[in-house]
Amino acid sequence: MVPCFIFADLWSQQKITGSIIDDNGSATLNSVLVINISNQTSTFSNASGNFVIDADENDELRFVKEGYYRVDRKLTKEDIRNSLLIILSHAEIQIPEVQIKYQPTGNLEKDNKHLAESRKIASLKSDLDSYMRSPLNEPLPKNTIPKQFGGHDFSAGQGDVLGVLSLAVNLIKKSGKPKITKADYNETQNFIKRVKEEMNLDFLKKYGMGDEQIDKFLLYANDTKKLAKLYRKDFNVPAIEFELKVAFQEYKKTNKLSE
Repeated sequence: MVPCFIFADLWSQQKITGSIIDDNGSATLNSVLVINISNQTSTFSNASGNFVIDADENDELRFVKEGYYRVDRKLTKEDIRNSLLIILSHAEIQIPEVQIKYQPTGNLEKDNKHLAESRKIASLKSDLDSYMRSPLNEPLPKNTIPKQFGGHDFSAGQGDVLGVLSLAVNLIKKSGKPKITKADYNETQNFIKRVKEEMNLDFLKKYGMGDEQIDKFLLYANDTKKLAKLYRKDFNVPAIEFELKVAFQEYKKTNKLSE
């Protein structure tokens, strides 16, 4: 036999209907979660903002939707008899606090206190600048390969011998060259004569230069390049030819010569 109080409980549960709108009254709200906290049942409002849920007098309904404040409603006899109208208010959006940056006033003394670097940063920059400009207190390490990685040094112990040999070779070379001295008039004339006789001066003749003009150029080259002084004793033909051609480049410009 089923207890009578069970039938009484089943008989007391009713279908509660209602609609949900926003606080402006201009829109119905769908997908609002409707919870009967008393009997732990729930449902959602439909596209028209309407809902149906099992409830009884004194049951507590809760209405929840993201972006809106939650609403709790304890049902009365009138709520059971009539359709409910639930109004959800928009939740206030919490805007993070914005820190307003300093606005310049036009007063240089006042603005400089806010816009200038902090004392700590300015002091640090000053210390770094002084350090970079200061002389080194310690010598830099030599950029050498450690002996254990450098292989065998075959010249070890021979440095003094090689130095002496190098010095001797230089002395022999210097002793083999004639001493450079200033050329007198006769030496200069003989040097120029030898240049005309032994060297190829065709690069002058193709400019239409005759003997007199060639003599004039050779005197010019000797004066500017000191040819007789440097080469009259050993008469280094390649060196003399090079110096003559260098001198002729300037001579050609000043005398406006052309082929």
